[in-house]
Parts: sequence; structure tokens; C-alpha cells
Amino acid sequence: MKRRVAVTGLGIISPCGNHIDDFSLNLIAGKSGVRRISPAYSSLLSVKIAAEVDFDPLDYFTKRQVSHLDRVNQFALAAASQAWKDSKLSLDAREKERAGVCVGSAMGGGNTIEDFYDQLFRHHADRVKPLTVLMIMNSASASHIAMEYGLSGPCLTFSNACASSASAIGEAFRQIRDGYVDVMLAGGAEAFLTYGGFRSWEALRVLAAEDPEDPSKSCKPFSQNRTGIVMGEGSAMVVLEEMETAVRRGATIYAELMGYGSTSDAGHITRPSLEGQARAMAEALKDARLLPEDIDYINAHGTATRWNDLLETQAIKKVFGDHACKIPISSTKSMHGHAMGAAGAIEFAASLLAIKNQAVPPTINLDQPDPECDLDYVPNRGRKGVKVDTVMSNAFAFGGSNAVLIAAKMKG
Repeated sequence: MKRRVAVTGLGIISPCGNHIDDFSLNLIAGKSGVRRISPAYSSLLSVKIAAEVDFDPLDYFTKRQVSHLDRVNQFALAAASQAWKDSKLSLDAREKERAGVCVGSAMGGGNTIEDFYDQLFRHHADRVKPLTVLMIMNSASASHIAMEYGLSGPCLTFSNACASSASAIGEAFRQIRDGYVDVMLAGGAEAFLTYGGFRSWEALRVLAAEDPEDPSKSCKPFSQNRTGIVMGEGSAMVVLEEMETAVRRGATIYAELMGYGSTSDAGHITRPSLEGQARAMAEALKDARLLPEDIDYINAHGTATRWNDLLETQAIKKVFGDHACKIPISSTKSMHGHAMGAAGAIEFAASLLAIKNQAVPPTINLDQPDPECDLDYVPNRGRKGVKVDTVMSNAFAFGGSNAVLIAAKMKG
């Protein structure tokens, strides 16, 4: 028998706030975290905007710890700390054997990689940090979290581009639902706002042009004048728990995680597939045993690229039929940018907060709607006091990976 799964903890490090309360308030207010980037190398870039996290690692770690942790690991641990504290979980040694970690990251320790190559090739260093490998590896975040809380169940890392953290949460959900574990700390982290990171994404020619009037308005999902992705960074983590245990201990439950759909386009490395996205949404609905009419809000992948926004619109119409026009849909990337491997987790957190607050965040900068993206994309202003009991969160990736999560307000 399949077990029910509760979300009992939530943590966030993002360009829109480093705490759930701040993140929630800024999203519903439509406050953008996009700005001119701060590093000196920005003068060498053609694109000088991003959604940076305002983060001082010494607020969370000792100097020695900081020297051993890439920025991505710092984000992951900080968000995990919030989520774990929020859940109020206390596990004994036996229970920790039935608890695990699942983290998604597309790029891993990008800052350490860049520093390593800089020291090696530009400065001709004959030595590098002894812990370089341990700071670079994608699995470092999950390992550090497992060690921090003594969680000795499965410790898993997913790296499938922009779907990484949605996949991590979905697979963690399955671990609990199918009885392998009782608790999972899951989510994602990304910190790839580096010189090399910017230059590599510039080369793909998918980055948004800076808005000539206001840099914070540069990310324009579903808009006729959208120009591409605004890079972001950050982390979001959730505590997932077997429902009966969570209820029995009196946990605060954000929502029940009900469905997960995972597909591959198996087609093109960069161009998304309508069919692949639609199948992922349909699979998530089937997994949750819900009908399209049951969904009250969709947090779209909504990257602000020409093809993604158009095909996601068409995929939603294919799955939801006439109901597609009745669902409020938003791309919160318009505010926090595209955090690559962490995007799915950050947007799932935004979806959970929509349930908690009974409020839908907007798609900001949507002043010139694309006639072909003609669904209710909640332009510019959030909506408070609306019914949001069941949500869908979409994550679609380069390489054709698609991951869709469905959560619902706690019922009996």
C-alpha cells in the first residue's frame, strides 16, 4: 500500500529573501531580485544582470568551515538548517537510519572549479587546495547535509540540468511513499554566477538583454518582448515525512506531496518538446489520482525564452483542455531568476507558500503579453484571498528532462 507524504519543513536562500517569510512577502508583492551584477569582471561581459543572493557565509559558518565549503554547499546547508528547524523533528539513532537526503544541482561546486583553473593555468600554481575535489563534486551538498544531521539512509544527488531539484524532491517522495524510508531532507542548490558561468551561458545566446529603463525588469516570461533567461542562484530544501508519523507527532504540515511525473523528450539537447512536457504533467496528475480540474495553481517553468514559454503554454493546453484558461499560472523566475538546478526546488517552495497563504504570486514585467501565450499568467500583481488547495510545479531542462510535482492542502 502506498503511503502518504507530508511536507513538514521548508527553508530558502534566494535572491528574493533568505528566509521563508521574506521570500513569501517579496513574491506576492512582485519584488524583483534581479539587478546589475556586483563582481569587477562584469565589465568584460555583454550581459551584466543576474539574480544574486545577498549572503554572508559567516552568518552561518565559521571561517574554517567556509574555507572547506563551496558557495553551493553553503547555500544548501543554510537552507537545510532552516527546513530542519522548521520541521521540529528530533530523531533517535534508529530513526536516523530510516531518514535520508536527496539534493539536485546542475553545476556543483562552480566557484571552486573556476578558482582551481584560475590558479592552475593563469597563475601557474604548483599546488591547489587539498579539498578541491571534495568541494567540486556534485554530491558534496547531500553528503554535508547527511553528516550534519546524522541521516544514514539513502544519500542521493540528481544532476539533470534545470530539472535537478524537482527530480530530487520527486524521487525523495517515492522513497517515503514506497516504504524505503520515513523522512527525507530534499531540495536543490546552485551557485554558478561566476565569470566562466556567465561566459558559457552568453555563448548559448539565451541570456536576457538588460531592460534599458530598469535592470530589475529584464526577465519577462510569456511577454511578447521577452529576450531570454536571467541567471540566478540559491537553494530551497523541504523536509518530507511519512504522513501518519507527522500527524501523530503534531507536526505543522505545509501540504501533502501527492504526485510526481518524470519524462525525457529524447529529442533535442536544447529545444524543448511539447509532448515530453505534457506527458510529465499528465503523469503527475495520474500519480496523484487527480483530474486537471483539481489544480488551482501552476508554477510554470517559464524561462522567458522564445521556445520554452510558447511550448509550455501549448503543453498546458494539451493536458488541461478547456480548464487551462481558468487556472492562474505564474513564472516566479521573473523575480528570482533562473537558478538552474535549484530552480525546481525554489519554485516548489513558492507553490507551497501559495497554499499556505491562499495567494498566487504574479509574473512580473508582463506588460506586453505574447498573443500565443494566452493563458492566465497573473500579470504584474499577485492575488490574495483566492482558493489555492492544489498546486502543480513544472521543471523542464536542457537535455529534455521534465519533472512535475503536485502538492495539496492537508485533508483528513
